[in-house]
Amino acid sequence: MKNQILKKSIDLFDDKGFKETTIQDIVDQLDVTKGTFYYYFNSKQEVLRDIHLEYIEGLLQEQEEILQNQTLSNKEKLYENIYLTLSKIDTQGKEARIVHRELRHLHEDHVKQIKLKRKEYRLNFEKIIDAGKKTKEFSNHIRTDILAFGFLGMTNYSYYWFRTDGELTDKELARFYTEIILKGIEEVPVKEGI
Repeated sequence: MKNQILKKSIDLFDDKGFKETTIQDIVDQLDVTKGTFYYYFNSKQEVLRDIHLEYIEGLLQEQEEILQNQTLSNKEKLYENIYLTLSKIDTQGKEARIVHRELRHLHEDHVKQIKLKRKEYRLNFEKIIDAGKKTKEFSNHIRTDILAFGFLGMTNYSYYWFRTDGELTDKELARFYTEIILKGIEEVPVKEGI
């Protein structure tokens, strides 16, 4: 029942927003009583916190597997991390939108907890970039922190416009984003005679 409450809350929070969704809305959708809700959660706030934690902890676990994969180059790890984020649009798009849109409704102690996990996710990107600098896969002239924030901005906003049944697949979009990061958008002139 706890998972059913979470799933129905995700649907309602995504559709109506956290603030506009009531506990009564949630229990009505499940055809249960408020007592059932309060058996599993003390408040709607706890539901929102759990949605955040389950989403980001799942990402962190998969990200760690990518980081530990010794068969991948740092460029491949960068791509895999970008793809990881984008692939969740199809399977967890509602959760991702809630995580990015509804953070402002969490209590301060919950916000601190979530922000620490988000920071861990960003710092893992920085590890890949720094490792790539050491292996000369990436330029030493780039600021690791700014690039990591730029990546997160590009991919996280994709939840609002990208559709997995659209013109590009999530893998194609991940390749496109990776290429922008690695090569930029500047046209490199061809030198004659070479």
